[in-house]
Amino acid sequence: QVQLVESGGGLVQAGGSLRLSCAASGSIFSINDMGWYRQAPGKQRELVARITSDGITDYADSVKGRFTISRDSAKNTVYLQMNSLKPEDTAVYYCSAEVTFYTGKGNFESEFWGQGTQVTVSS
Repeated sequence: QVQLVESGGGLVQAGGSLRLSCAASGSIFSINDMGWYRQAPGKQRELVARITSDGITDYADSVKGRFTISRDSAKNTVYLQMNSLKPEDTAVYYCSAEVTFYTGKGNFESEFWGQGTQVTVSS
């Protein structure tokens, strides 16, 4: 029905930058909130940043001033620009989207997740 595909992860030195992208596709009627989460080894998944359909953003305290979330609604895509990366930012990053999708039986709303992309920051 709906797929989210992330890209842009990789290995970077501390202080460097990466840009993650997440494109949603499928039987999409509309997308409400979109967000980025991360999960480091041995830790719970945590919210990094999210953005509403109106462009209102929210960030975890640990990334404020360093990360910027944005979206291109025409492309059903959300981005995460990560600057001044630190080793503690190392994690698998997942995107999520609250999607209203259509089926032969009507429209439904659900949250969908991407498969995750690894971000590794070396010291």
